[in-house]
Amino acid sequence: MANSETPISFSRQGREIATPVIVDLMARALANPDLLSLAAGFTDNAVLPRELVGRFAAELTQSGVPEEPLQYGQNQGRQRLRELSCAAIESHPCERAGVFDPAAMFVTNGSQQALYLAVQAICDPGDIVLVEDPSYFVCLEMLKGLGLRPVGIPCDAEGGILPDGLEARLQELYAAGERSKVKAIYLVSYFCNPSSRSLALGEKRAVAEVLLRTGYTIPVIEDAAYRELYFDAPHPAPSIISMPEFEPFPKLYLGTYTKPFATGLKIGYGYCTHEVWKEKILCIKGHQDFGSPHFAQAIIERVLDAGLYPEHLARIQAHYARKAQILDSALAEGGLRESGWAWKAPQGGLIFWLRAPEGMDLRMQSDFCQGCIEQGVLYVPGDLCFASGAPWNCARLSSGALPEAKLREAAGRFVAQAARSVECLG
Repeated sequence: MANSETPISFSRQGREIATPVIVDLMARALANPDLLSLAAGFTDNAVLPRELVGRFAAELTQSGVPEEPLQYGQNQGRQRLRELSCAAIESHPCERAGVFDPAAMFVTNGSQQALYLAVQAICDPGDIVLVEDPSYFVCLEMLKGLGLRPVGIPCDAEGGILPDGLEARLQELYAAGERSKVKAIYLVSYFCNPSSRSLALGEKRAVAEVLLRTGYTIPVIEDAAYRELYFDAPHPAPSIISMPEFEPFPKLYLGTYTKPFATGLKIGYGYCTHEVWKEKILCIKGHQDFGSPHFAQAIIERVLDAGLYPEHLARIQAHYARKAQILDSALAEGGLRESGWAWKAPQGGLIFWLRAPEGMDLRMQSDFCQGCIEQGVLYVPGDLCFASGAPWNCARLSSGALPEAKLREAAGRFVAQAARSVECLG
């Protein structure tokens, strides 16, 4: 047996890498059934598409099925699935018809892999990626794990990008001699994780205009993981792919079937307008896995081809809208707003973004967070969602995974800890 204590000379990344917070949060949630998690963005077991997956899995395991789904597939992903995914993007409001080419799309193990591959293809250690403040904390951890530096774009209290702030930040980087290190900008445009807001059309236009005006024609990455999980209506702003303002930029649009269909199938995709960038991404993917799970792709393809996906989406949209209402009501009825906390009820997605009174510390090592864990409830500390690690008085909650009764109970535990903390502050 090998000696686990034998010294190994690790790479820089191996020396500096740490367990991602999301992995720790997911492990805690799964390992302790008494710990109610408002942290990891799991979907709800109650609305997983068991009947659809079972039906098409049975069909796909019959002999003689074309493009044998139990065999290896193409590195870029199944052709028909890419065609159907392009059509799905075009079906959203204000998208330009006929501009989405399946040749520009590639299928990945969730959109997270597409993001990782894309950044890896264009960035070296020490490079900078611009992100919203706040932004998706798993992305921030990934960037740091690759030795990159996420730099926050100034935003207002609700997470809206401030064009003047973006321009000032870019000028600061230029003045510091770091212009060449700025390799990309990452935007979470639809029912953002964590702020739950969506980028308005004018807001997106302003980003393109500022980048062009300041000479930063850098790759633009748009994360649309929650786009299909709207409650009442889809967000009307088109993707960057359809916007003429972004025509000069290399663009990557990230979509997924994990959140809106089945997380366990782990199928997402990237749509890249820059041919060489796309080919570099596929080269790296070929080294990693030479193709995402063919069988999982085939199941989703069958669901889309049969026209059953919209019905599935309508069912889960209504389900998650109800759960968001439950969490919103439970927080409000517990008196959280009267204690100085603020949040807006989301119009889609799975995420709530809360701000506690100034002066409160909600970080992982804080008394508040440890008190929540002792009370049996878990959340994502909001400082993890900021490139700078501040402010400390925010929290990200997820309404997705817990059954309704447990969701109310988890909210009650969170509110109770908040009340205790306010008493201590007073």
